[in-house]
Amino acid sequence: MNIIVFDPHPTRDNLLPLTYTRPVGDLRIGVTTIAEKWQQLIPGDYSWQTEPYLSELYPCHATPDSLYVAGNVVPDEALAHAVASLSEGEGLYHNNVLIARRGNATERRDYAGEPLVVVERLYDIFLHNGDVLRSDFKLLTAGRKSAPLSDSVRVIGDASNVFVEEGASLECCVLNTTTGPIYIGRDATVMEGSLIRGPFALCEHATINMGTKVYPDTTVGPWCKAGGELNNAVMHSYSNKAHDGFLGNAVVGSWCNLGAGCVASNLKNTYDLIRLWNYPLRRFERTKLQFCGLIMGDHSKAGINTMFNTATVIGVGCNIFGPGLPRTFIPSFTTGNASGFTDVPMEQFFDTAIRMMGRRHVELTEADRRMYLAVRDAADGL
Repeated sequence: MNIIVFDPHPTRDNLLPLTYTRPVGDLRIGVTTIAEKWQQLIPGDYSWQTEPYLSELYPCHATPDSLYVAGNVVPDEALAHAVASLSEGEGLYHNNVLIARRGNATERRDYAGEPLVVVERLYDIFLHNGDVLRSDFKLLTAGRKSAPLSDSVRVIGDASNVFVEEGASLECCVLNTTTGPIYIGRDATVMEGSLIRGPFALCEHATINMGTKVYPDTTVGPWCKAGGELNNAVMHSYSNKAHDGFLGNAVVGSWCNLGAGCVASNLKNTYDLIRLWNYPLRRFERTKLQFCGLIMGDHSKAGINTMFNTATVIGVGCNIFGPGLPRTFIPSFTTGNASGFTDVPMEQFFDTAIRMMGRRHVELTEADRRMYLAVRDAADGL
């Protein structure tokens, strides 16, 4: 089956800055990305329908009877079955929103299954992360046997709710499954003294440093390093929060770094509901949230002891450092602190990206360069 994961509009723009550098379906929620969940449930040849400037890295291979699935809808087995059974010309809708279509949909079918997890705003990622972690755990571990745990690991709760992939290393840590399952990916590491409450996912090749405190509904993505205190946070891939400091109710993109002692507030002193920057509106949008921390786009960095106010949104390629609380919206490719910001020259951005990616033996390709230049132009337009 030829399957195309499409970016719903205007959802894609509401998920900026994370979707500046990836299609909606490549967002991580739970253990895997949304597209990886579709791939797990409906095998086939997958490609993307996304912004033109992303198509070099995320190409589209369309055929007349391709199956199109929404990149912001988190599938379960019932939904996947309904989508896979679509005939050519049928579209599947839920609450008047298109979930999937086979070819050019001229006939409408309404989905009457359980309520769906749909990512429409940035905060939906951390709000739904716990529920999706639980469902991903069942999907990824069904019929499989966990690798054994070291005798130095203490499990509180049902040990069957801990699943460890081959090559992972855990020593002298505490895993508490009374609040949810814990998934440890292939070749991941949990160092001694760490305290982890489920639901939690540590993805492949990721590391939890010594003495880390992890509260529920947290995902540390592939090749990430995490330390300090995390609570209901999602880190995508290749990002570092390796030292002490708090990160909660947050979403961090790829190739980010939070320096030692960096902290991000997730609650106002006044306990007021928060407002969060919305890119298409070009203003702060009122929400019904009391808790919201840091939203950080790809390749952004924060120096040691940086402090972020509640509900701070940082674009792509930013560099923040120094004392004080910077403003709660920082545009892409800017550098500075509470005293002010200036533009980051693109060659300086590329030099930093090359050095950071080289540490993980990943190359910044010419296609990557073209994509980031397009992001710069798109960000300038906002």
